[in-house]
Amino acid sequence: MVGTGTTSKTPSKRVAWPHTGVIVLLLAGLAGCTYADHAAEPAAAVQSTSVPTTSSAAKPGLSGETVRDSFGNVDFYTTAAGDTLAAVAKAYKLSEAKVAGFNGLQPGAVIPAGTKLRLMPAGPTRGAMGAATGDVNGIPMDYTVEPDDSLAGITYRFNLTEEQLAEANKVPFAYEKGNVFFIQAGRAIRLQKNPVDSRSGSGAEVNNSFGQTVFYTTVDGDSFDSLGYKFRSTTAQILLYNPSMAADQPIPAGTKVRLIPGELKIEGAQGTFTADANGIPLTYTTAPGDIERQVAFRFGVDQLRSANRPSTGTAGAWYDFADLPSGELLPGQTISLALDKPINKPSP
Repeated sequence: MVGTGTTSKTPSKRVAWPHTGVIVLLLAGLAGCTYADHAAEPAAAVQSTSVPTTSSAAKPGLSGETVRDSFGNVDFYTTAAGDTLAAVAKAYKLSEAKVAGFNGLQPGAVIPAGTKLRLMPAGPTRGAMGAATGDVNGIPMDYTVEPDDSLAGITYRFNLTEEQLAEANKVPFAYEKGNVFFIQAGRAIRLQKNPVDSRSGSGAEVNNSFGQTVFYTTVDGDSFDSLGYKFRSTTAQILLYNPSMAADQPIPAGTKVRLIPGELKIEGAQGTFTADANGIPLTYTTAPGDIERQVAFRFGVDQLRSANRPSTGTAGAWYDFADLPSGELLPGQTISLALDKPINKPSP
């Protein structure tokens, strides 16, 4: 059979799965792992993901030193001769009033050379009232979510984008999706990335027809962190999908890493499947209790219905449900897992 898998060294699309709810089901009874999993990694030989650093590379028109976080965001600026509060604010696309407020100053205040200005809130703000830890440079590192916190409040307080927050936590998204919430009271979340080797992430990828990477072959410098940031998979997930790997051992170059559950049956996706010569799933036969979103997650499919359009009628997919509100599928149905090899049948 001609395989649907494609091998590539270019970055692939990652599926935005509802990890919080799904991973709870996935890991139940299998491993005592959590969504916010952060295993320690061996020291990298060459670092590319930056740790918070001090740099003289300020915005054009400013010559003072900056302190940047692991994403390159400038959190602090040390003024040089001739700098004004207004000029600093404009350079970093903030209002003068905000920069003044972050630093306990009045707008228009004269700032002498050598003044270290904060470019983000100094403490709890609306939507981010919890406790944070920081490093020696003042860069926020970890945060515990409070009951009334919001994604907007947290990203504003810590000078991050939603995408950066998701990457730091090795998850596909940080916003609410399908009644799945990353921002939950009591959750300890990461605000920065760990350093990774500059050689990491350049291995060959085998993608399914939806663009999801199913397998990745490691290169020198790859680690659980580099894989987690690139493919938005926690160390717990990678270990679960690849039982021969160990969290306390380096990953040898040439290791073929599975990035979806695939052969691992999970709650709500207990059926059997077929695959092509590259190991890319092609079809799936539903089992009792299977849930549509769980099947999609198990096989890295973000458009399951698109691969199963009805040949007649206007329904989203031809397959039938035992319980439509919950997404429970009728057992015994063979459905397509490949966008380029769809199964089309009349609507039930």
